[in-house]
Amino acid sequence: MPPRIMEKALPVATPPPQGQRGWPKTAKFVGGIFALSFALSLLFPDSAPIGLQRLPLGRPRYRVEDGCKQPDAIFPTKNTELDRIYEYLSSDGFRNETIERLSGAVKVKTESFDDLGPVGEDARWEVFYDFHAYLKDTFPLIHAKLAVDKINTHGLLYTWKGSDDSLKPTLLMAHQDTVPVPAETVGSWTHPPFSGAYDGRYIWGRGSNDCKNQLIATMEAVELLLQAGFEPKRTLLLSFGFDEECGGQQGASSLSSAIQKRYGDDSLAVIVDEGATFERAWGVLFAKPGTAEKGYTDVKITVRMPGGHSSIPPQHTSIGVLSELIVRLEDGQYRTHLEDENPYYTQLQCGAAHSPDFPSKLKKLLSKRLSSPSRSTCKAKPDHLALEAAKQGPEIQYLMQTSQAVDVVGGGVKINALPERASATVNHRINIGDTRDLVYNRLAGIATGIAHRHNLTLHAFDGGEGPSSITLEASRIEVPPSPVTPADGRPYAVLAGTVRALYGGDGVVVAPGIMTGNTDTRYYWALTRHIFRFGPGYDADEGTGLENIHTVNEKISVASHVNTVKWLMLFVRNMDEAEL
Repeated sequence: MPPRIMEKALPVATPPPQGQRGWPKTAKFVGGIFALSFALSLLFPDSAPIGLQRLPLGRPRYRVEDGCKQPDAIFPTKNTELDRIYEYLSSDGFRNETIERLSGAVKVKTESFDDLGPVGEDARWEVFYDFHAYLKDTFPLIHAKLAVDKINTHGLLYTWKGSDDSLKPTLLMAHQDTVPVPAETVGSWTHPPFSGAYDGRYIWGRGSNDCKNQLIATMEAVELLLQAGFEPKRTLLLSFGFDEECGGQQGASSLSSAIQKRYGDDSLAVIVDEGATFERAWGVLFAKPGTAEKGYTDVKITVRMPGGHSSIPPQHTSIGVLSELIVRLEDGQYRTHLEDENPYYTQLQCGAAHSPDFPSKLKKLLSKRLSSPSRSTCKAKPDHLALEAAKQGPEIQYLMQTSQAVDVVGGGVKINALPERASATVNHRINIGDTRDLVYNRLAGIATGIAHRHNLTLHAFDGGEGPSSITLEASRIEVPPSPVTPADGRPYAVLAGTVRALYGGDGVVVAPGIMTGNTDTRYYWALTRHIFRFGPGYDADEGTGLENIHTVNEKISVASHVNTVKWLMLFVRNMDEAEL
């Protein structure tokens, strides 16, 4: 029996169509009836149809309160053994076991570095052999009953063959690698970074929250489903990359190619990878599965100028010129704008519909935008809705704005020698509606003026360089903003219904989210339109749970981790029964 969904998720509402001339008689008749109904609503407001308000111009307008309908909770068909296994997840016995398993995974160092050479040539990749051995010892049923393919040596692709080949597979993702722990920060950790220490509430260590937690939770759910005798109709794939933290070019890229070769384009029902989690906003708890990612590009700026003895310096050294360029760059920011396809636009609608504390000014601007005959943003004018929403803080602002961050700077080798070269690398996360060319043109424009001022030659993305020059060079990894996953499709409804099944008592509202960072899913776009970046674990006593990733004292709440296992087990079963 398929899972039951009483109300289809329609998070983005569309305003009523505007009138047109030259309609046929039938349409004119219907229009007349509608006009009469609206006129009566002005006289008898209590009987006004849903979605109509009194306006100064006397025309109907969409009410934001009517948007963002939520699906019912979805529970899989009852099964005694599977239900017993699910209940076991709430026991102290499972809690203790999964603490030990995640702690053990953290203890295996799997750092990845930006300067890693090819697999098979750089010995630093060999740490993954130990991690594979750990997984095989820890989850014996998976390795006995699922097909395991090693892709490009260290990528892991598990296949649990379903009984119905006509059903598109479900794919669950995670990555095995972690960011490095700089040696100078080790003393700042409360617990050693690879100890996997448990303090009664948290498991501490690098990778505990990004994202060995999701990898181990996936393995826990599948191992227990095997133990309970679950036999899927829909094939289940697990894909674990090994270089996500340095771009995924050897891991996720190879894994996606292997899956595409096996199944073809648009061959998967759904993909769930690490990503956005939960957020309290305007008095309501939101689950925010990422349905899109911002784009990505780095630009390296290099200033080359003649060297010499520092006792006879020029007015500006290469470091000084580079500093001037950086100041000019940071003095200006990219435009803040919210396109209709940006998932945060949908979250605003959900906030207006479900949040008692939603700001009145924001609601007014949102209502105006929804009621406009043309709701696309004009690049020549300020986007007042986006600007008002951005006042909530930079974590919201950069959902609607291309970001720039000067992250790496270098120059000079000796105190009495003029620096012949100085460089900086600027990281950009590209907003939906913007392009890499916008970034490149802006940088080139700033550099043109500075090069002219200092009599330097400019090489802007042309591959050239010279002794007295400014060079702009694009990074090896460039990613445009991702396609946006439809939030009115069945896979989204199953995901949202599973969230509401697990957290219904918390009054959770599910709304599409957007990722400011990038994940391995960038390599999987051709495999399905339904890609979700989602960390489904929630602990009511925590924040988003992502505050301490990539820094000292990374940790994960055990309650959040156990809830991740629960959600994954429900989701696999719900997807197996879903009619897509």
